[in-house]
Amino acid sequence: MGVPRKEKAAVSATIEQFLAMLAAERGAARNTLEAYRRDLLAAQLAIGDPALAEADALASLGAVWADLAPASLARRCSALRQFYGFLVDEGLRDDDPSPALPSTVTRRPLPRLLSQEDVTRLLTRAEEEAASDRSDAVRLLCLLELLYGSGLRASELVSLLVNAVPRDAPFLHVAGKGGQQRMVPVSTRARHALSRWLALRRSTSRHLFPSHGVDGHLTRVRLFQLLRALAARADIDPTRVSPHVLRHAFATHLLEGGADLRVLQMLLGHADISTTQIYTHVDSARLVELVNARHPLARMSDL
Repeated sequence: MGVPRKEKAAVSATIEQFLAMLAAERGAARNTLEAYRRDLLAAQLAIGDPALAEADALASLGAVWADLAPASLARRCSALRQFYGFLVDEGLRDDDPSPALPSTVTRRPLPRLLSQEDVTRLLTRAEEEAASDRSDAVRLLCLLELLYGSGLRASELVSLLVNAVPRDAPFLHVAGKGGQQRMVPVSTRARHALSRWLALRRSTSRHLFPSHGVDGHLTRVRLFQLLRALAARADIDPTRVSPHVLRHAFATHLLEGGADLRVLQMLLGHADISTTQIYTHVDSARLVELVNARHPLARMSDL
């Protein structure tokens, strides 16, 4: 539910300035801006204009928001920390009272995982079905190759434009969260699947995966349904498979292969490296082996 119009108008001028900065400098999407507005408005209703609040007022928010779920409390506190960082950067405050905010400890749930063997079974089944050159089967193979081979979000994949696929370079131009543009490498396998799909695609639509729906392209819900049906045909529990799980598999398997975390952050389009770090849990054994093999102390132990 969105914030009522009268509440939108009630936020302080400094909050509006902060939201304007998020839109202009960070390219924040409308939904992101609305989420920040709601969280900062909640603070304003609790303690007055947060731009004028002192540390003791921020400390009182722990009791005021005691009924919130830990993730919701963490999100509100994060919004306030960024708000106060903005005020200090702009010279609108000399101090940052955000350390007084209630402490929040949240655990990000570990992503569901597909093994490389699971993904191979999915791909093998999709390839067998695409051998018939039926357009729907070739399209599904192309979707699967791009999800697993490039780590795209479902929304990024279904909304791809035809002109996002360059003829002379193995990259896709992707519009990610907040309209942020990035270039994503496309594997040789995925490029071959793309070529097959483009040859069979019969549409003048600007969308790579056109549909007759309101958006003009395949929906995320339909993509989800297609993947689960494919999983069932490949004798994999359909509840284990989704576009997001395949994105996780892309990241996990790259790390297992030795990819750098910063490179992975860029490929996934994460604004913050902490979001990418969730994947490091999957390869702790390799990290220990790396330290034992490469750290100078490992060589000293042989002396």
